[in-house]
Amino acid sequence: MQNLKHLSDNYWKGVLDPDQFNVLRQSGTELPFTGIYDDHYEEGVYNCAACGNELFSSREKYDAGCGWPTFWDSVNKENLEFVEDNSIGMKRIEVRCKNCGSHLGHVFDDGPEPTGIRYCVNSVSLDFSPGK
Repeated sequence: MQNLKHLSDNYWKGVLDPDQFNVLRQSGTELPFTGIYDDHYEEGVYNCAACGNELFSSREKYDAGCGWPTFWDSVNKENLEFVEDNSIGMKRIEVRCKNCGSHLGHVFDDGPEPTGIRYCVNSVSLDFSPGK
C-alpha cells in the first residue's frame, strides 16, 4: 500500500466529509454513542476511512460501554502507530493509521484478556468491509 502521509490538508478536504476531516486529520472526537459502529457487530473488517488500511476485526470488537467502537486487539499492529498525547492535561496514547497518519482514537490498558488493551476508536475514522 502506498504511504499517504505526505498528502496535504487540501487533498484530504476533497476526499473526506467534514466530520471525517475533523477526526482523521485534526484529531477531533465524535460524541459518544453517536457513531454508526459503536453498537455494530456484523462479521468483517474495519478499515481506515481515509486510505483503506486494514485495522481491526469484528472478532476482537467488544462493548466497553464507553460510547465508541472498542477492540481488544488490532488486525496487525504494523498498520498502526502510537503517539503520546497530552492534549487534555492527561497522558494518553493516540492511535493513528500508519499508512496515512490519520487519527483513529486512543488505546488504554483497561481492556479484556487476553491483551488487556482497549482500542477506543471513532466510528467516522472507520469503513467496514463485511464477511472477512
